[in-house]
Amino acid sequence: MTRTNEVEEVLGFWFPELSNADHARMVLQFEWWFLGGTDSDIRHRFPLLLDRATRGALDDWSQTPRSRLALIIVLDQFSRSLHRDTARAFAQDEKALTLALEGIKIGHYDALATPWEKTFFLLPLAHSERLSYLERAVKLAEQLVQQAAPQFRRILEHSASQARGHRDVIARFGRHPHRNAILGRQSTPEEIAYLASGQLVHTRTPPP
Repeated sequence: MTRTNEVEEVLGFWFPELSNADHARMVLQFEWWFLGGTDSDIRHRFPLLLDRATRGALDDWSQTPRSRLALIIVLDQFSRSLHRDTARAFAQDEKALTLALEGIKIGHYDALATPWEKTFFLLPLAHSERLSYLERAVKLAEQLVQQAAPQFRRILEHSASQARGHRDVIARFGRHPHRNAILGRQSTPEEIAYLASGQLVHTRTPPP
């Protein structure tokens, strides 16, 4: 399979046609993206692609906006599905973050056509544990709300709210407490209370 075909396979899998979707359709899509709905298909179709990406064999995908986006999705999203509940789920975060930051700087982010593409391009910033990157993710997510067609603003406001929630967690704790056990980090009493609250940002569902 050629590079172009592989890129389009990733993007075609991740981004169905949504231009005419209503809010109910977008809620289902967000649940598929963010609540584990992709896991089975990714485990079946893409483990070898992730392995190649982690070894640097797909680094040339960074040359164009859409192929850079596909590489970010492989490293940032496919890692989480293929290695869920293990430390390896986060092992590619720095590489994905570097790709996102560089892509924003050189105009690849701005060149993308849809808010969904831009959302997943910026997501490595929201997955970071550096507050400055979370602040930038919030700014970009809020810009997407302002620029969106009316029928998409409610779901994109949910996305921006998620970015703000992650930023507030980092401002409060300096890290994502829900990763502590997986990464072998000792939780503080305040973090334990937060984890026990059941109000974790990454488990929030979109508004119905």
